Amino acid sequence: EEASEAEVLGLSGTPEHPANFGRLCVKGSRLLDTLEDSGRLLFPEVSGKQVPWEAATNEVAQRFQDIIDEHGPDSVALYVSGQLLTEDYYVANKLMKGYIGSANIDTNSRLCMSSAVAAHKRAFGSDVVPCSYEDLEQTELLVFIGSNAAWTHPVLFQRVERAKQINPNLKIVFIDPRRTASCEVADLHLPLKAGSDVALFNGLLAYLAEHDGLDKAYIDQSVEGVEQAVEAAQSFTIEKVAQLCDLPEQDVEEYYASFAQTDKVISFFSMGVNQSSAGVDKAASIINCHLASGKIGKEGCGPF
Repeated sequence: EEASEAEVLGLSGTPEHPANFGRLCVKGSRLLDTLEDSGRLLFPEVSGKQVPWEAATNEVAQRFQDIIDEHGPDSVALYVSGQLLTEDYYVANKLMKGYIGSANIDTNSRLCMSSAVAAHKRAFGSDVVPCSYEDLEQTELLVFIGSNAAWTHPVLFQRVERAKQINPNLKIVFIDPRRTASCEVADLHLPLKAGSDVALFNGLLAYLAEHDGLDKAYIDQSVEGVEQAVEAAQSFTIEKVAQLCDLPEQDVEEYYASFAQTDKVISFFSMGVNQSSAGVDKAASIINCHLASGKIGKEGCGPF
């Protein structure tokens, strides 16, 4: 007997899941649409004509072979999705490196998170994020850096909006060259010059050192290299940072003072930081400020 086709009746989030409590973003809520087969190629075709699978596979293999014979294996490249499973990556790399004979394989996951991974390994010796979603609601100062979370993390952003309603004292800062929808909940927006993030956070580190903002007990117990980092950053005065970042001095000072004087601070950095030619240094400069001030490893604190 032929198996009857399963009918999908609906799609919903898991209400008890701690990450989203059942809320779905547009991408998740429209997943049922991907089950439609209208407009899809249901059988292999070559030059517009339906052919058996074997013929289609041979056609693709022969085309690759012809290109490699004429131009060499490095004339072929694969750009693979960041959403594949580990086994899929293995097969794709085996095809590219083992059979085609080139290392020209990349994925958007390298662009997306590799800077953050390298910065975390540099700072902590491991690719570990020392925060959880709950910290976003328990913090007193939430700083978004290079993130339009209202669009890119809408479910998370709703949690932030709710946290702000419950606790009006929660201060939110957005650091992004553009003024985006996310800025509507911000108490302060720093539209810094694109690419000037490291200067801003070097300045913050220097400010912390100058205004008794370093957690000496935490540093003695858990952190190495603070003296060298502060020394490298000390020339980044508020005046210099404002000039380099193209920001008003009073806005830079307001952000620095808020960071220094607030016990619980989250620095939520995203693709505006990661997808940069200096992404590792940008992420590291953010992490450094949390390590030096001891605002890490406790509720409502840390580089996220």
